[in-house]
Formats: sequence, structure tokens, C-alpha cells
Amino acid sequence: MAQRSRPTLMKREREKARMEKQKIKEARRADRTDRPTNRADGGLDPDIAHIQPGPQPLADWQIELQQQEEKDREKSEEGVEKS
Repeated sequence: MAQRSRPTLMKREREKARMEKQKIKEARRADRTDRPTNRADGGLDPDIAHIQPGPQPLADWQIELQQQEEKDREKSEEGVEKS
């Protein structure tokens, strides 16, 4: 008979643990709504405030690579014209 009551006790413990977890989550949610956000004026996130919409400027390494490719292309065109 002791075995039959054991699953019920285990189920009850799981249910208590689940209820406790829900209470903790609800308290965390309430704290989050009470706390002011750390955003600057205008409601913008300071981490992404500098990003402009649309195409972004090329990085330095991309500009250098582009310039190098242009030089290589000019050299190859000069070699074709001389031949």
C-alpha cells in the first residue's frame, strides 16, 4: 500500500515546485514593470543609438580591399593595352 501513495506524493511535490516557480516568475515580472528602463531620452537603446537605418558605411578593411582591387584591375588593364 505504501507504493500506491508514493506517486501521489511525488506528483504533489512537483505541483508545489511548479507553483513556487510560477510565483517567482510573477514576482520577477512585477519587478521588471516597476523598474525604470535605462534608456536615454527619446526611448532609444544607447547600444544601438548610433546606427542609421539603411546601408551602412564600409569598414576600413573593406575600403582598403576595394582600393587594392582597383589598383590590381588598373595594372591588368595596362598590361592588356601594352600587348
